[in-house]
Amino acid sequence: MDDAKWMHRALTLAERGRGWVEPNPLVGAVVVRDGQLVGEGWHQRYGEAHAEIHALAAAGEAACGATLYVTLEPCCHHGKTPPCTDAIIRAGICRVVAAMPDPFPAVAGKGAELLRQAGVTVEFGVGEAEAQRLNAPYRKLLATGKPWVHAKWAMTLDGKIATRSGDSRWISNETSRRRVHELRGRMDGIVVGVGTIRADNPQLTARPPGPRTPARIILDSQGRIPEDAFVVQTARLTPTILAATERMPQTKRAALQSHGCEVLILPDHQGRVSVDALLEELGRRRCTNVLVEGGGGVLGAFFDAAALDEFHIFIAPRLVGGTAAPSALGGNGVQQMAEALQLAEWRYEVLDGDLYVHGERGVQTVVSFCPGPAS
Repeated sequence: MDDAKWMHRALTLAERGRGWVEPNPLVGAVVVRDGQLVGEGWHQRYGEAHAEIHALAAAGEAACGATLYVTLEPCCHHGKTPPCTDAIIRAGICRVVAAMPDPFPAVAGKGAELLRQAGVTVEFGVGEAEAQRLNAPYRKLLATGKPWVHAKWAMTLDGKIATRSGDSRWISNETSRRRVHELRGRMDGIVVGVGTIRADNPQLTARPPGPRTPARIILDSQGRIPEDAFVVQTARLTPTILAATERMPQTKRAALQSHGCEVLILPDHQGRVSVDALLEELGRRRCTNVLVEGGGGVLGAFFDAAALDEFHIFIAPRLVGGTAAPSALGGNGVQQMAEALQLAEWRYEVLDGDLYVHGERGVQTVVSFCPGPAS
C-alpha cells in the first residue's frame, strides 16, 4: 500500500514537466526512508537534471539506506546529463521501485541491471498503467518515429463547427478558448489547412505563451495561402511551415521563403499532402506532440489515416442547423457504426457552460482505414 502511495506522489510530480521536457519523458521521483518522505523532484526542463538527481539532492545524507520511487527506469547512459544510476549508487539507495522500464534503447533494462549489479534491489510495476499513459507521446515517438497527435475542435450541440456561411467566431466561450491556448502552449506544432487560413486568418499562437512555442504548420498543396496572411507576415517571429506538394509553383515557394516561411515539399496523396509523410517528417524533427485544429477536411484526413491519438472537444450549448454547415470530421469516415472509434479513458468538464470532452483513442473493431486527403 505504501509503494502505491509514494508512486502516486512521483507520478503527480512528473506531470509538472509537461511541455517543458519533451522530447524527453515526464519523470517524477520520491525518496522515502523509514516511511518518511525525505526528498522529491521531477524532470523540470529538457537538457537539465533528471528527476532522480533533484530528489537525491533534496534528500542529502538521508538517501543512504532509503527507497527511491521513480516513474521510469533510471538512465544509465551519458546524454545531456550524467547517468542517474551512478548518482543512485553513490547516494546509498538500497531499493528502487520504478513504475515501468524505459523503452529508450540506450536504457531499456540496462539501468536496472547496473543497479542490481551494485546490490540495489530493483522492482517494476507499481503504477505502471498510469506511467504508460503519462508518457504515451514519448513511447509513440520511440516506437513509430511519429509524434502523438491531438485533435481539437469546438462545435455546437448539433455537431457543427461553423454556420453554412462559414462563420465560426465564436462557437465556444472565453473559458474554453483559454483552455485551448494552454493546450497550444504545450505543443511542438499546430496543424491547420489553408482553407482555415483563408477563411479566418488566425494567429495560431499560444496567448499567453506557454512552455513551448509551437510551429504553425499549414497544409497547402498548391500554394493558395495569401502572402498577407498573418502567419506569413509573422513567420520570422514564430516558426511557420508550409507543407506543400510539387504542385506549389516555384515562384510562390520563393515568395513565402522570402517572408521567413519554411516550405516543406511532401509526397502527393490523391492530390493533397500525405498525412503519413508529414508525421514522419515531424517525427524526424523529434516533435513529440502535435495539435490538429482543422478545418473539417484536415481533421477528417487525419481521422481516415488513423493518425489521431487524443481528442479535445469543446461543445457549446448552441444549435445552428443547416445541411451545408460543416461538421468536425470530414473525409471518408467509417462505413459501419461498429467501426466507429471509441474514446478510452474519456472524461468531461464543464467550462462556464461549455462541455469539454477529453479522451484518447480506444479500441476499434477495424484497424484499416480508407486514407483520406489533407488540404
